[in-house]
Amino acid sequence: MTIQEIENSIIDEFALYDEWLDKYAYLIELGKECPAIEEAYKTDDNLIKGCQSRVWLHAALRDGRLYFSADSDAVITKGIITLLIRVLDGQTPQDILAADLHFIDAIGLKEHLSPTRSNGLASMVAQIRLYATAASVATNKQ
Repeated sequence: MTIQEIENSIIDEFALYDEWLDKYAYLIELGKECPAIEEAYKTDDNLIKGCQSRVWLHAALRDGRLYFSADSDAVITKGIITLLIRVLDGQTPQDILAADLHFIDAIGLKEHLSPTRSNGLASMVAQIRLYATAASVATNKQ
């Protein structure tokens, strides 16, 4: 699936819920599906700076595509990183860098997060884009 198709699927899923409490509950459920990060990758190098909670994100480049795993010590934050991984996992670095991630605004996520969680979301996106930039450079050197 393309990034756009996955984003549209997420928008449709969140549209099923009228109340934000239900959307938060769904986000928590999604966090339980997060691709588990190996303990070996739970290092300070993989800790996302700028998040109030602790979020580890690991990226691996295989066959020109980036694959992510993550973990967090906060359930809503884990749900947020799970959404980002769902959209961007297995995509090319170029597609990740070109993605506008419109689903974040479309589902109302940014406006319903506390300022610290919103900053954490921005830090997660920035870290993913940093991985994609590094992977793009590495791919172009080959």
